[in-house]
This record gives sequence, C-alpha cells and structure tokens, in this order.
Amino acid sequence: MFVGGDISALERIEQAGGAFRDGARTGDAIAVLRAHGANGFRLRIFVHPDGSEVQVNDLAYTLRMAKRVKAAGAKLLLDFHYSDTWADPGRQTIPAAWANLAYDTLARQVETYTADVIAQLKGEGALPDIVQVGNEIDHGMLWPVGAIGIAGADTLTAWEHFTGLLKAGVRGVRDALAPGDSVRIMLHYSGGGNAAGTRSFFDHMNRYGVPYDLIGLSYYPWWHGTLTDLRANLDATAARYGMDIMVVETAYPWRAGGWESFATNTAPMTWPISRPGQATFLNDVRAAVVATPHGHGAGVVWWYPEAIPVQGLFVWGGGSLALFDSTGNPLQAVAVMNAR
Repeated sequence: MFVGGDISALERIEQAGGAFRDGARTGDAIAVLRAHGANGFRLRIFVHPDGSEVQVNDLAYTLRMAKRVKAAGAKLLLDFHYSDTWADPGRQTIPAAWANLAYDTLARQVETYTADVIAQLKGEGALPDIVQVGNEIDHGMLWPVGAIGIAGADTLTAWEHFTGLLKAGVRGVRDALAPGDSVRIMLHYSGGGNAAGTRSFFDHMNRYGVPYDLIGLSYYPWWHGTLTDLRANLDATAARYGMDIMVVETAYPWRAGGWESFATNTAPMTWPISRPGQATFLNDVRAAVVATPHGHGAGVVWWYPEAIPVQGLFVWGGGSLALFDSTGNPLQAVAVMNAR
C-alpha cells in the first residue's frame, strides 16, 4: 500500500520558520515520516499560483519538493489542479492565462502543459509513480469549459468536453514517457462515503472511455459520512470496477481549535478529539482500505500532515489536523503508518 501524506506546503512552512523533530533532535519532516513507515507522498501543482500563504506550488517549487521525495526513497503522487489556485468540488477556476481558449485549443494546452511538467520531473530524476489528472473533479474542471453537474450543464456536450479534457491530461502524461516508464493514472472523486455518487461518476468515465488505473477518494467524516459509509463505498466500487482504490485525502483533529469552522456535520466524528483518537481514526481508515475486496485497497494519504502553526502564515485548521504537534514532534497517529 501507498501510505503517507500530501506534503505540498512543507517547504513554505519551513521558510516561515516551521521546524520538525523526533524527540530532542531536529529533522526533516519527510525523514521523520519515513522513519515511522510512510512510503509515499503527494504533491499538488498549480499553473501560475500567486504565492500567497501556501499557494506556492508552481513547477519550480514542485520540482524541488519532488526531488526531496525521491531522494528519501519514497513514491511520488503528483496532483494536477489545472488551476492557479485550489481546485475542489466547489471551484475549478481555469488558469488566467487559459481563460479565453476555446475547447479544442484548451485541450491541446492541457496536453502540452501536462507533458512538459512530466518531462521536466523525469529529467530531474523525479518521475511520479502516480499522476492524478485533476483534483476532486466531481463537477468537472477548468470551468466553465469543462463544468458538469451543479457547476454547469449536465448535457452530452458538457460531458464530452469534461472527459475530453481529462483524456488530454492523460495523453500529456503518456506523451512524456518512454518504454519502460511506469506511471499510473488516478481520477479523484471527493465523496468517499457516497457510493451512489462514486458509481455515477465512474460510470460516466467508463462510458466516455477515459483511461485510468486508480480510483482516488477523499474521506473527511464531517463532510463524507461515517466509517460504515466509507466501507460500503469501497466494497461497492471495488466490486463494480475491479480497480485499485486509494483514500487519497483524509484527516482528523488531535485537539480542539481551528477545524470547527469548516466541520459542517460533526455527527460522524465519533472518534475522540485527542492524540489517541486521531491515531484510532487513521488506523480505522487504513483497516477499511486494507479490507477492500480482492486486494483493491491501494493506499491512504493524510492531507497536510505538516500543517504546524507558524507565525505569520495561515495553516489549515490551525494545526489541529496535522500529524505533528505544535512543537513539531510526530503525533501518535504517525505510528499507524508502520502498521502491518
């Protein structure tokens, strides 16, 4: 299994004074997580981010981080947002430089841009093991051209445009590869506890012939339901598609403070809000993925494990959902990564 975290903000947090340690000794957060069993890391990439807060993930930044991941002997999952800023189910803002492109031209741009990124990573010895074409693309991407569902028309043309852009991204990955290169393509749907939504989305992917190797799901209980909901979706999705599945984003608080502002439904948060409670949550999510039928549970990725508080920089949840405490030491949940 791929077990690790999305550490896309790590260099920015380090620049702002964030320090990580394992006991009395200061160390690299990647090395600390690796020592506790993490074997892979995810990095996002924006097209032209503005550099505010942790929106710094341009190609140069991503290249530096990717080389650190590979130097640590870990697997790399690259997450294309196809935006200058955050892309998720509620926003998929087209990059400013691409905003006036018609569909056919936009598809060529997606292919060319994707191929260039992969080629540069490969040239630096940091070829990803997995490439995620779009981030939480429940309602399409590159709005308005590739919008579907609540973000756009649910029409034949809308689906053709959206899936055409996805295919362009997949072609871009493959354009940069040589015989013998091994890169798996992931498509990412956010609703880890939503079996019906997952089925509708991936039925459309198959209907329109989008090529992919992995299914990615997000699972935050306050948005996506109970652990039972997640298990049911993993079972149903594995049975229907016969594909490997990763919980490619998950998190849970180890203390109060910060996370409450966005937890829209706290009822499924049945684990204690504590250090051991966070560890039990990760253990339970990992166990659910491991139990996916026919060995199709492919991994678990913690969202933003490095989000420790640093002066002058906003971090998600005020550091309450990180895998390090406020002093930069690893929390109990990190040990779960080493479980067998």
